[in-house]
Amino acid sequence: MSTTNHISTKWLGNMSFESNNPSGHSLKIDIAKEDGGDSSGLRPKALMLSSLAGCSGLDVAAMFKKMKLEVDEFHIETIANLTDEHPRFYDKVVIEYHFHGANLAEKKLQRAVDLSIEKYCGVMEMFRQFAELEIKTVFHKK
Repeated sequence: MSTTNHISTKWLGNMSFESNNPSGHSLKIDIAKEDGGDSSGLRPKALMLSSLAGCSGLDVAAMFKKMKLEVDEFHIETIANLTDEHPRFYDKVVIEYHFHGANLAEKKLQRAVDLSIEKYCGVMEMFRQFAELEIKTVFHKK
């Protein structure tokens, strides 16, 4: 059975909005001052990149536990190219997975990344519909 998400987004004035989430949390969306906003919230397109990194990051972190992996620090860098013509969208996205630690099991960590990319992350699949994706995994041994 499919799941339906219902998001309510309310205009707060000028170019600012508040949007809720099925989790019960809210976030503020706005645009830069030079574009007419107040720069008081997250930007919509950049929020998509946060969703991409967050979705995949949750998958990978869940596999840390299942695979009993030792990771001191983990972060994802997401770098995207925005097209020049309207409607502007991301046509190329680089996703870098950075793992830090003294005892990194590189093959297992790469497997965790691969499973997220290929099987579990639905946001990754959505991005594949409109953007070229480049995936990099970087190991920082202490």
